[in-house]
Amino acid sequence: MVTLQLRQLNIPPGQRLLLRDVSWAEFEAILGELGEHRGSRIAYDSGVLEIMAPLPEHEADKEIISDLLKALLEELNTEFLTLGSTPFKNTEMLKGIEPDQCFYIQNEAVVRGKKRLDMATDPPPDLALEIDITSRTHPETYAALGVPELWRRAGERIQIYQLQAGQYGEVTENPAFAG
Repeated sequence: MVTLQLRQLNIPPGQRLLLRDVSWAEFEAILGELGEHRGSRIAYDSGVLEIMAPLPEHEADKEIISDLLKALLEELNTEFLTLGSTPFKNTEMLKGIEPDQCFYIQNEAVVRGKKRLDMATDPPPDLALEIDITSRTHPETYAALGVPELWRRAGERIQIYQLQAGQYGEVTENPAFAG
């Protein structure tokens, strides 16, 4: 068996690394070693860990869409909280993900002021935003965590998915922003 240290890995922007047979304890240790201030994103699903390094184009698109959503929510006088790429994990499900951006809207008051969130007791974000340029969205992970709405930008389209009976279905508009 070969053992590598994370500092030995170099994932260029726009690339991803898949690691198989990663235990939950190893996943937690990797998150700890990577730290909170980094440019990579992670997704974990039942032993498979994906580490992605976004391109500048990805980050620019994320910021534009996030800023538009924030402006719309402010115009509607709606309280909201953005938590960026906060890792959302559920030990029992063996699932974890860092969205490109996430919003607490309906559940903003429930998580307001909390320094740490626990997916066993706290609600998931109300909306997760994913920008797909070189990596892929993990809708099954978001669905398992119970994220009610997933926005995905792929190509020139923004697709809006709502969670219904444990699966995402595409909708033409967000009911909160009707019209």
